[in-house]
Amino acid sequence: MISLHDVFEQGTDAVKAAVLAFGTRHPPEAARPDAEPDWKKAERHFTYLIVTIMGNAAPRPSAAATVRRRAENEAIDLLLAFHTMPNYRCPICVKRQRPPL
Repeated sequence: MISLHDVFEQGTDAVKAAVLAFGTRHPPEAARPDAEPDWKKAERHFTYLIVTIMGNAAPRPSAAATVRRRAENEAIDLLLAFHTMPNYRCPICVKRQRPPL
């Protein structure tokens, strides 16, 4: 699975800006406002985002790589869409903060 770091390294300027914005949505616990993002948490949440997009369906082994690539591309597209929205929150963070039903 592609990492957030790889997305940044391989991406266009817009993708790089979206990755950096996603990182800023993951500040370290009890940190100063100017602190570096918690990149490990951002990386985990990006991976969870890809897994969520892929869903629970188990594709045929021959189609697994295609499904994974599509989910990775969709996750990158989401980062690009989020980046254009002011004050967005990481959907994984929001999901984890929601109380159980």
